[in-house]
Amino acid sequence: MSPIRVLLADDQTLVRAAFAMLVESAPDMEVVGQAGTGREAVELARDERADLVVMDIRMPDLDGIEATRLIAADEHLAGVRVLVLTTYDTDENIVEALRAGASGFLVKDTRPADLLDAIRTVAAGEALLSPGPTARLIARFLRSPAAAPPTTGGPESLSEREREVLALVARGLTNTEIAETLGLSPLTAKTHVSRIMGKLGARDRAQLVIVAYESGLVTPGTM
Repeated sequence: MSPIRVLLADDQTLVRAAFAMLVESAPDMEVVGQAGTGREAVELARDERADLVVMDIRMPDLDGIEATRLIAADEHLAGVRVLVLTTYDTDENIVEALRAGASGFLVKDTRPADLLDAIRTVAAGEALLSPGPTARLIARFLRSPAAAPPTTGGPESLSEREREVLALVARGLTNTEIAETLGLSPLTAKTHVSRIMGKLGARDRAQLVIVAYESGLVTPGTM
């Protein structure tokens, strides 16, 4: 298989260099570009055909949220995933990043091995959210009426089984874990998730999480 093509976007040169060394140490990844601003990240994602952008939020010229929104809205970048890195005190920004089209986020003190695993997870099309208190805070912010879900439908269009699957996706379960929970085969679970994304017009699993919380299907405290 071809290596995951990773673009690093952070306004701190030393941080980018450290991330680059880490990513290049993985045999299944390669760094195809480094950006110091959000605008550079958007341009390089297009020019270098990156699979995934590791995106900082606070950057000059164009911040990570707006850069994520531009990437998600560009039909030529439909296959590009965004993994946002942040600090523990920017939960509101993370919610906006997810609404903008990010496929997940991690806090910057994540262990190196966990960051590599996160890149693999997001590149494979899974949503990834930091666990614990941050996830619960995100659930609370997602329930606010600040913005509508970035989809074309709601859970009312789903079957009862699909609603069950959606609730488990919102809790962060993988297809395999969903299959085990509901007594399904992994392939059936994957099919359900794909159909749900199609019915809701969701770009990826992260947007399914947003729909589940903003519709009230899953409530804060149930993570």
